[in-house]
Amino acid sequence: MKTILKITEIFYSIQGESVFSGLPCIFIRLTGCNLRCSYCDTEYAFYDGKIFSLDDILLEIRRYPCRLVEITGGEPMLQYGCILLMTRLIDENYTVLLETGGSIPLDRVPEKVIKVVDFKCPSSGMEKKNRWDILDHLNPRDELKFVIGDRLDFDWTIEKIKCHHLDTRCEILISPVFGALDYKTLATWVLDSGVSLRFQIQLHKHIWSPDTIGV
Repeated sequence: MKTILKITEIFYSIQGESVFSGLPCIFIRLTGCNLRCSYCDTEYAFYDGKIFSLDDILLEIRRYPCRLVEITGGEPMLQYGCILLMTRLIDENYTVLLETGGSIPLDRVPEKVIKVVDFKCPSSGMEKKNRWDILDHLNPRDELKFVIGDRLDFDWTIEKIKCHHLDTRCEILISPVFGALDYKTLATWVLDSGVSLRFQIQLHKHIWSPDTIGV
């Protein structure tokens, strides 16, 4: 029986976030999400989508001159076939990023996949969905992301970093909710905190219109 996945879109663009920001990247956006963050910018990925087999997906991405792939959503880990997709991509010698919301265990994710875990701050409304046991399945190549909407979010993030010694585990990314928090304000908080954080913006939203789909 063929492994199938429900896919919202597959597209080729500039990676807008993570340590790989600025690089060409193929995005595979899986359909469905178990969270409803207040600032979500991909609500169109909650429903619908088209059915693809693993072979269909590989055929599609081979059209692009790129070896960096991000699997994202929605929440890609909701679909059983996501693990098999990652395994297949690794076997095909792609560098694979997994963008996941921090609410689903990651113990089955292949070791070579770079996990970007987006733990939810209080302003998202999804803070209680965070699974901190995910930390046991991270390695130094993985990344933790915190999206900041206000000062409460920032202070909460710093507390979590110190409580769980996150800065000794892997790269920590911090970014503002787009359009809700001034970049200079957040940058100042980062500088004043004395904590080793990588400040980032959603680069793709500054290259193309913020509400453009498929870039």
